[in-house]
Amino acid sequence: MPEYDRFSRFYDAAMDDPGPRADYVSGCIDRYLPAATSLLELGCGTGSILARLTSPTSLTGLDRSTGMLEVARGKVPGARLLEGDMQCFSLGERFDVVISVFDSLNHLLTFDAWQSMFDAVHEHLVDGGLFVFDVNTLGEIRRLGDEPPWVDDFDSGVLIMDVSFAEDESPDLTSQWDIRIFEHVGSSRFDLHHEVIGELGVSLERVKGALEPKFALLEETDENGNTPTDESVKAHFAYRRVP
Repeated sequence: MPEYDRFSRFYDAAMDDPGPRADYVSGCIDRYLPAATSLLELGCGTGSILARLTSPTSLTGLDRSTGMLEVARGKVPGARLLEGDMQCFSLGERFDVVISVFDSLNHLLTFDAWQSMFDAVHEHLVDGGLFVFDVNTLGEIRRLGDEPPWVDDFDSGVLIMDVSFAEDESPDLTSQWDIRIFEHVGSSRFDLHHEVIGELGVSLERVKGALEPKFALLEETDENGNTPTDESVKAHFAYRRVP
């Protein structure tokens, strides 16, 4: 079963506010490509980002999870939503803007897969098109792994998330996110929904090095508006496609 199919009904209630990420995407479009008319989101999930975008006018979302796409169809009826793998997609068309946020890129568990996605993004952008994405950093993944499990009470249940990782000789960091959702189904009864999801942490210099031949960096920022490092919580990037 693709990642998050089990959690599609709970995802919006249990996850962070998507507003700031949508605002960052909109800001990048306003700054660097205000005439954009088409946008593709990779790993669109339940459509929370697409639903908050007022431009471009033509919106497309791609995700592996049929459950997440079902939720997105109700939330963003005007968007075209496609089931597919962001690692190696081929849609036969080009877009003004491609985005991948909410650390969707981290869910590709080898750096070769990251490079494959970057190549596919390049093939699907118009010349001068905009690529906007974010990642969880190496430092953030290590911090989450060192902390106690995260517990969140939400309307229909309780989420418990425990992150673990193992250091090895690889320059990258593979982590396992053990996610348990206890769905409240009666006065004292809960149903358990359990999934283990992987994330890969990669140094920011390695990410930028992989993009340099085909993309030009426009801006990079952390969660506080400063230049991101591997110890930041998040790193946000905007690139322009080089012909």
